[in-house]
Amino acid sequence: MTTGTLRDRTLFITGASRGIGLAIALRAARDGARIAIAAKTAEPHPKLPGTIYTAAEAIERAGGKALPLVCDIRFEDQVRAAVERTVQVFGGIDVLVNNASAISLTPTVETPMKRFDLMHAINTRGTFLCGQACIPHLARSSNPHILCISPPLNLEARWFAPHLAYTIAKFGMSLCALGWSEELRPQGIAANALWPRTVIDTAAVRNLLGGADVAARARKPEIMADAAHWILTQPARQCTGNFFVDEDLLRAAGVTDFSGYAVTPGVEPLPDFFV
Repeated sequence: MTTGTLRDRTLFITGASRGIGLAIALRAARDGARIAIAAKTAEPHPKLPGTIYTAAEAIERAGGKALPLVCDIRFEDQVRAAVERTVQVFGGIDVLVNNASAISLTPTVETPMKRFDLMHAINTRGTFLCGQACIPHLARSSNPHILCISPPLNLEARWFAPHLAYTIAKFGMSLCALGWSEELRPQGIAANALWPRTVIDTAAVRNLLGGADVAARARKPEIMADAAHWILTQPARQCTGNFFVDEDLLRAAGVTDFSGYAVTPGVEPLPDFFV
């Protein structure tokens, strides 16, 4: 697969201290990109790997420039301060990756309203807020992109019934991508969504969604990073308003062997939600 480069581009990535967000950051870093790591984890967590500082070290080792920013995207003042600091240090923003997300796979009567509020504050509201803060800076970029790590808008009831609150919150992110693709078209800002075909090995999977057994039948976050890299190196005016699925995108881009993405070689990966 041949793609362009993110060299000397500035990416603002939420939730980039681990998982898919960090994988996207490291792929961009190999090009020589500048990456603002907007995430909450400043101190080591007993159940979650990595902090914004360990992520920054990894990004620098991979060839990029890193700016670790303590930022809880539920709070407007923190988001705006993180965006302004990124512009101050790196001179602008070319890419916003809305990756931060909260999850609770619970039916209606078993979903505490506190958890409902958390998912909507991070997933939908946080995505909207980060877009609002970054758009004025993206508008000054030569190839500006917004990428939401969120699913295709599939309104089949089976995707709502088991975990209504979570589905609404994730689809809120996708609706942001859809709306921005048209709203920001005159400014040449691309807005797309990306979702995995299979389960991805993340801390959420290991801690909340089945543990090591499920993680063993997952793919590595690098498949999402490679797909994101392809999207973010496309001409923004020609690549917007899409709900990409990682495997489908990479196949269309020429990838034929996906075995290297498997956590356990030779094991068929489990399908993810919404696809």
